[in-house]
Amino acid sequence: MEVQVFGVRKSADTRAALRFFAERRIKVHFVDLNERAASVGELRRFAQKFGVAALVDRDSRRFGDLGLGAARLSDERWLEKLSLEPLLLRMPLVRYQQQLTTGPAQETWNAWYAASKS
Repeated sequence: MEVQVFGVRKSADTRAALRFFAERRIKVHFVDLNERAASVGELRRFAQKFGVAALVDRDSRRFGDLGLGAARLSDERWLEKLSLEPLLLRMPLVRYQQQLTTGPAQETWNAWYAASKS
């Protein structure tokens, strides 16, 4: 089993996800969004499943700093903005094969782990 985790090391939820997988000896490919931003195509994959609104962390400090509370952007424009401003994302974004999660989702990760064991 191998997962891909998108996030930043400062994020408590990202650190919790990395710890979750490490404790279960699951191989993780970590993409630090401060070093390498997620591409619009990668974000589009998550947006197709959850919707663009689910990817935006409206409670983040960066969201407030940029004054996006009243912003009315198209989905495509949001994806571009999220690619340029990774701190606006709800983290972590996790991919296992064709399955995706956004934010802390330990129940889903446990299901993936159990399925990989059987």
